Amino acid sequence: MPTHTMRAIRLHEHGGPEVLRYDEVPVPEPKPGEVLVRVHAVGVNPPDWYLRDGYTTMPGETESTVSLPVIPGTDVSGVVEAVAPDVEGFAVGDEVFGLLRFPSFHGSAYAEYVAAPASDLARKPAGIDHVHAAGAPMAGLTAWQFLIEVGHDHPSPFQEARHRPTALDADTTVLINGAAGGVGHFALQLAKGKGARVITVASGAHERFLSELGADEFIDYTKSRPEELVHDIDLVLDTVGGPHSSRFLHTLKRGGALFPVFPGEFDDDETAKLGVTVSVAQVRSNGTQLAELGRLLDAGTVRVAIDSTFALADARAAHERAARGHIQGKIVLTVA
Repeated sequence: MPTHTMRAIRLHEHGGPEVLRYDEVPVPEPKPGEVLVRVHAVGVNPPDWYLRDGYTTMPGETESTVSLPVIPGTDVSGVVEAVAPDVEGFAVGDEVFGLLRFPSFHGSAYAEYVAAPASDLARKPAGIDHVHAAGAPMAGLTAWQFLIEVGHDHPSPFQEARHRPTALDADTTVLINGAAGGVGHFALQLAKGKGARVITVASGAHERFLSELGADEFIDYTKSRPEELVHDIDLVLDTVGGPHSSRFLHTLKRGGALFPVFPGEFDDDETAKLGVTVSVAQVRSNGTQLAELGRLLDAGTVRVAIDSTFALADARAAHERAARGHIQGKIVLTVA
């Protein structure tokens, strides 16, 4: 068993990367349904810096559930250290990975140990290391739940209708905006796995990377406007999303769909007139889906690209890297 204290990154206040503090804190006790994981690597994701910046209320919640100090982070890969008596399917020594307690800000992953709901975990694929496994959960499940299968019946905080993925096959053309980032590079590979034709949009530095992952076409958004170059698209996955996402509506054929990962403002009359659907999913922890993704990772049919790694103690530098943008794949924290 571990010593009773561990190192973790905590926020005592909100602000820039400089507020991330490397603290000594108690090792958590696994509650019923949980396992204690000795963390080897932690994925860095947008909700980590939203929380750091002071965004503490999840979409769909009426108020913040965050009290400071708080340990950020949701994505872990590590080894099971202890198991609550009611947990079946995991044993001490198992290598696991997972997206913890999402949607919430209670993942507490930036730490040497984390108590994780067993249902959020899957066996780490033997064919990849902890760094690559830690890069997969949130980004991979976001791509999976947008494109392949939602996997739950929870209502979306963003829309009344349930999100329905578009059927992807050899007759489908997909455009992915922000294709080199965490969600984008998984979405590209999952869509290619279904036989779709995929057009990727990113900055020029990522062209070779995306063609190696199977992109059929590349558009450098710093040189041209994708909405002026392409049309008759079946599906646009806009991993950038937000206020400018509506510019992609005119790239779609009638019956097509636009999935913005971050919701934007859309005119219902315009989408109705164009005959297109705009739909958003909210990613949720799902150990079962992660096990399916894990099989693809193990086989090498989907791979995790690592932008950069930083030691847990250097979380500030990792967040500074994230703030510079143009990320290729995932930023990961390593825990000795």
